[in-house]
Order: sequence, then C-alpha cells, then structure tokens
Amino acid sequence: MAEGDPFLRMRGICKSFAGAPVLKDVDLDVRPGEVHAIVGENGAGKSTLMKIAAGAYHPDSGEIIVAGKPRTFRRPVDAIAAGIAMIYQELNLAPHLTVAQNIFLGREPRRARLFLDRTKLRAKSQGLIDRHHFDLNATDRVLSLPTGQRQLVEILKALAADSRLLIMDEPTSSLSESETEELFRIIDALRSAGVGVVYISHRLEEVKRIADRITILRDGEKVAEDENHAIDIPTIVRHMVGREITEFYPPREADIGDVVLSVRNFSCGKMFRSISFDLKAGEIVGMAGLVGAGRTDVAEAVFGVRSLDGGEVLLDGRKISVRSPQEAVRHGIGLLTEDRKRSGLCLNLPVAWNVTLANIQAVLSKLMVNGRRERAVAEDYIDGLGIRGAHAGRMAGLLSGGNQQKVVIARWLFRDSRVLLFDEPTRGIDVGAKRDVYELMNRLASEGKAMLFISSELPELLGMCDRILVMHRGSIVADVNAKETTAEEVMHYAAMGKGKA
Repeated sequence: MAEGDPFLRMRGICKSFAGAPVLKDVDLDVRPGEVHAIVGENGAGKSTLMKIAAGAYHPDSGEIIVAGKPRTFRRPVDAIAAGIAMIYQELNLAPHLTVAQNIFLGREPRRARLFLDRTKLRAKSQGLIDRHHFDLNATDRVLSLPTGQRQLVEILKALAADSRLLIMDEPTSSLSESETEELFRIIDALRSAGVGVVYISHRLEEVKRIADRITILRDGEKVAEDENHAIDIPTIVRHMVGREITEFYPPREADIGDVVLSVRNFSCGKMFRSISFDLKAGEIVGMAGLVGAGRTDVAEAVFGVRSLDGGEVLLDGRKISVRSPQEAVRHGIGLLTEDRKRSGLCLNLPVAWNVTLANIQAVLSKLMVNGRRERAVAEDYIDGLGIRGAHAGRMAGLLSGGNQQKVVIARWLFRDSRVLLFDEPTRGIDVGAKRDVYELMNRLASEGKAMLFISSELPELLGMCDRILVMHRGSIVADVNAKETTAEEVMHYAAMGKGKA
C-alpha cells in the first residue's frame, strides 16, 4: 500500500436478502488516520455495508481491498486479523462474564500457552480502562452494568485488538455527555495514530463535529460523498430522505386535561427516592438526566417491573396496585422500553403477534387465536402508523429501528393504553423516522393520552414536551416549562442538582 492510499477500498458492493436488494453497487474508501462518517435513514444499508467490511456478511458481488490486497472475509475473525474491528449498535457481550473477560474474549493471556493467567488478564484490562479514563472496574460482571457502561466495554474490546480500522455503529447511543466527550478524545487520538475510523450515527451534530469525510446512503445506494467542511446538515438531510425537513419538531397545540396518573413518593433502594409527579391527559412530560440518574428505573417502577420500598400510584385519583407489568397493562399503562430488541419486541415472531401480545383476548375465538382477525388488526396498524416494509406475517426483527418502535406503539394502542411511558423512543433511528415518531406522539396527545418521554437528547425534549422533569442522582430536582427553559438550564440541574441555574 503506497503512502496516502486508502486502507480499505470497497468497490461495486451489492447485497440482497430474500431477493430484496439492500446494497446496490456501493463504493467506499477509508484512509489511514481519517474519520469517515456514513449516514442515511434506517434501511439505507449503512450497517450492512460495514458488516461486509467486518466479515459478518458476504457480498453478492463486489471487491474488498485492504492495505492494497484483495481480501475475502469468511468470518469476522478474518477481518480482525486484517486489522478491521467493528463495534455493533446492538451490544455483543457475554453478560455473565467480567469486564476483563469480555475485553479479551478469545485472546486471553495464558501461562505456558495453556492456563488462563487471571492476574495478567485483570491487570491488562484495568490498565486499558484507566488509560482511557472509563468509569469501569475490570472485575465487575457486565450483567451488573447499565447500558452506557456496557457500551464502553464494547469500545474497549475493539481498542484492545490494535485495529488499523475501527468501525463504530452508533457508538454514543447510550453514552452520557461526559462519556461521549471521552469517546471523541479517543477518536482524535486514534486519528493522530493513523488509525482509520468509520463512524455511523444518526446524530448529525456529532458527525459534523468528528468526521473528516461524509458518505450518504439512501435506499442502498451512495447518493453523495464530500469533505465535512463542504456540506451542511440541511444538505445531508435532503440527501438522506430525498426531501427538506423544514420544521423538525412538528408543532402542536396542547389541549391539556385532568390528571390521569399520579406517582407519589416512589422510592427504590439506591436507584431513586421520593419521586412524585403527575401526568395529565394530552400532556407530554419529558424526563431528563444524566446516565445513571434513575430515569429508566422510575419508568420501570411505574410499569411494575421494579419492587418499591414505598410509594403509590393513583389513576384518575384512585390508588391502584401496580406490582407487576400484568397489573400495569390491565390499568392501561404501556411501556416502550429503552432497548426495544432485548425487552420490547419478540424479534423472531411476526409483526401480528407483537402487535396483539398485550391484548391477546381481543383476537381469541373459542380460546384459540383467530389468525384472520389477528392479521387484520396488524394490517390496520401497519397502514395507520405507516410501518414501512412490514406485513402481518413478517418477522419483527427484519424491520428497521424506527418501524420496530412503531410496532411496539401499535401494541399499546391496540391495548387502548391511556398512559404511555416512552423510554428513549428515538434511540438509534434516523432523522426521517424520528419525525414520524414525533408526529405520532403529537397525535396520541391530541387523543388525550398521557405521556412520559425519557430522552438523553435535550433538543427533542425541548422541542416536543410541555414540561420537563429533571433527575439528578435518583431525585427529581426540577420541573420546568419546556417552552420557557433552555438546554443550559436543564443540563445545570441534571449535572449539579438543586440550585439556581
């Protein structure tokens, strides 16, 4: 490979699944010491292209050249041996093993080439953790870590492989602001060391901040590529979705009614304490806070997932028992979980099954599921919510992220849930799908639903919510009017707790 040549060249890459083309004659170059961002809507082919580069998929046609030599990757280990490592959007960890064991899984240090050297394993892992200033302990089990810290373990796995090209698929989707800043510092260090980085993200502000070049995919084709300084965000969005999005957060005339759900003095060990708030009909209430503040824990407690030390829930002013998700569902409470693939959907079951899961009685006929009725229900929601690429019998795991979110929402609508708890509903979905989710939330609010909207993205809380509850270390420290506050004020409360912003 001559100096200045790309480390990775992909030429004429084509890939289809079940006869449906996903990539159509795509070219891509990544140079040493370059951060090359790939953007596009869900289903545009970004992750598929990079899984081919990482050896997880095989192209139907096309050529891969690494360091000047044609390569054929039969499995991911072949790509790793060639200097290419990928951090997947959906975490690929062994939860019952320690952080150290995950970082060096398959590459563990050994004594006499036979026995595992646990002392050296812990020392190497902790040294790597400390060098990058991550808030982790090498001996902790991954099962005990929150999502944000699990993401850090994935990053460390790739860094430990001394890769010359590192592919990051939505690496900041679960990271706090400080962890994201540390990741950017690591990327800058990798760039300076001559390591190429492919950065896939739906967060266009991050892309503009970190990338040297940007490639844009739409419907499996490369529609644009340019130097970062030569292209702005509106142009990127236009290439991605094929249209202008002039007003990203759709306007809504709030018609707020009576209190539907009241949470009073919720406490749960060290997770959160003395949590109280109201949700009104037609109201979208945001919940902000840093990673680990307790937002997801509160939502899970309202849904009956977590046992409480104390507190109560009132529905229409009457105390109700919510000791399990089943009781929550019976009372008309629905939860769209933070991790839709792990706890929100049955990925290997059809869309129809996922839609009717919480209200299966409605499609029973003589104690048996009426398949025709179930399919009709699913098709109604597919059409009504604009779930693209779906039909009643298609497996939910084959849909893009935004459309998977709509399937979960359809489930709670079919159950006729009055209270909807949205935990990071736009995490990992593209700009067009985000707009669809926002419009759907506005529609639900206009129908009198009461909503709690948890998000790590302050702009969408400010753009979508009526009020914002701010959590800090397990407590609600502020309740602010979304139209009268600023991102700086919300972040002050989230980082500092009580006190004048």
